[in-house]
Amino acid sequence: MRQNIGIYGGTFNPIHIGHLIAAQDAIGHLRLDRLFWVPSARPPHKRSVGLASAEDRCALIASAIGGDPRMAVCRWEIERGGVSYTVETVRRFRSEYPRARLFFLIGADSLYELHTWREVGAILDLCRVATFERPGYPIRADRIRLPRPWAARLMAHRVPGHEIGVSSTEIRRRLAVGRPIRYLVPAAVEALIRERGLYGSLRTRAAGRANGRAEPH
Repeated sequence: MRQNIGIYGGTFNPIHIGHLIAAQDAIGHLRLDRLFWVPSARPPHKRSVGLASAEDRCALIASAIGGDPRMAVCRWEIERGGVSYTVETVRRFRSEYPRARLFFLIGADSLYELHTWREVGAILDLCRVATFERPGYPIRADRIRLPRPWAARLMAHRVPGHEIGVSSTEIRRRLAVGRPIRYLVPAAVEALIRERGLYGSLRTRAAGRANGRAEPH
């Protein structure tokens, strides 16, 4: 029996409940047997300012998914180092899982930027690209700037998602000023962030002790 394997790439800086709910949606809608979280070493389309170390981000993902047997952390891009290009990762998955159906998971914003990705034609030949669709914002084929038949094929793999107003940027900002992040990330993720002093949380904790304030939760 052929496996359905999901590839979920990103910085995950840090991972939060929105990422986890999206992963759950993908597993259910695409009938995935396994979903691999692939944290990037250095993403080509994003600034690296405020990016936690690869080891810290991998540890946060591992703590978030816990013992869920459907999910695992893939360190290939971290081990490869340098700028993380999707085509290299997908080729590695195709080599490791030659008979599997591969689904590379992206957001709608990335879908409309696919024409700028390195060797996008090879990516589309090697795997199915599945897009998370936000409620109230249907994906538009006319905004996909790729030649036929790719637009039609990309429209065939859409994952209905949830409207979740949580972002990694917001979480980093809240930590930097000492605001709580409880319920925005799993408890294990918050504990690890504070233990390692990530995203300004160590500075906030020290300032709180110095001023006689209790550490925020």
